[in-house]
Amino acid sequence: MKKIVSLLLAFVLALSLAACAATQTKPYESVNIRLGGLKGPTSMGMAKLLDDAENGRTANTYTFTMAPSAGELTPQLIKGELDILAVPVNVASILYNQTQGAVQLLAASTLGVLYITEKGGETVTDVRSLAGKTLYATGKGATPEYALTYLLAQNGLTLGEDVTVEWKSEPSEIVALMAQEEHAIAMLPQPFVTVAQGKLEGLRVALDLSAQWDALGLDSRLITAGLLVRKAFADEHPEAVAKFLEEYAASTDYANSNPAETAALVEKLGIVNAAVAEKALPKCNLVCITGAEMKTAVSGYLQTLYDLKPEAVGGAMPDDGFYRLGA
Repeated sequence: MKKIVSLLLAFVLALSLAACAATQTKPYESVNIRLGGLKGPTSMGMAKLLDDAENGRTANTYTFTMAPSAGELTPQLIKGELDILAVPVNVASILYNQTQGAVQLLAASTLGVLYITEKGGETVTDVRSLAGKTLYATGKGATPEYALTYLLAQNGLTLGEDVTVEWKSEPSEIVALMAQEEHAIAMLPQPFVTVAQGKLEGLRVALDLSAQWDALGLDSRLITAGLLVRKAFADEHPEAVAKFLEEYAASTDYANSNPAETAALVEKLGIVNAAVAEKALPKCNLVCITGAEMKTAVSGYLQTLYDLKPEAVGGAMPDDGFYRLGA
């Protein structure tokens, strides 16, 4: 009897071990991720990832959608037509509040890329020297508007009173307008600063807004964009999201280490031509900051915006559920 019991136990143990082995060796099933990005730095960091995906070198497959403004893509994320979207982090906070937590932030993907440029003069020497001036800019309702508003306020100026901004939909529109004027000032992001310098003789970078922000000695950093995921998608496919973050981090590392090679991929995406991209990439501050470090950096930045104008982050600071600290 003891012998039979021993044999049965051995048989059960063997089955258990076989099941465990089968589980451990089960191949990863690729997931198609519908990815969105803006026509600029937020998509430049994805260039290598998308090229690798096209050539079958990624764990997941990707369907990529790009647009000039966040407003064209955020409805697609909310409606479930996109899974992950690179957007300004204040827009991410607004969407989190509007959807009662249906989206979460995966990573900070782009640090400050904003610059004040001036054509035909040297009248802009610091933030205070913008008083009484009119400048062109894109990004109303997003990071550019709120970063500029905050920096002006810290220097005793009010946007709309002391400084006038003519908001445009795309940087290319601004470049065309500046070409018609002898003297013009604009706030532009990279890589479009480099694009403009190639088209406008005498265009100079007057102010680096990231440097101006850092000079204030705040506990936050100027963060341009982050990666936002639909919570339902991340809950259903945590392994796919984790693999995406690994591949995205590798893509940004590649972009920072290999600007010439990445520039060709950026041109292939239709963002800017390779010559411009190669010059601009070192100034685009592409990163992939996740986990607790991401939460600290982004929450500090959002708190700064909230103190300035609560509606800039959706009327309330996002709670801890906004930050997806693990896939």
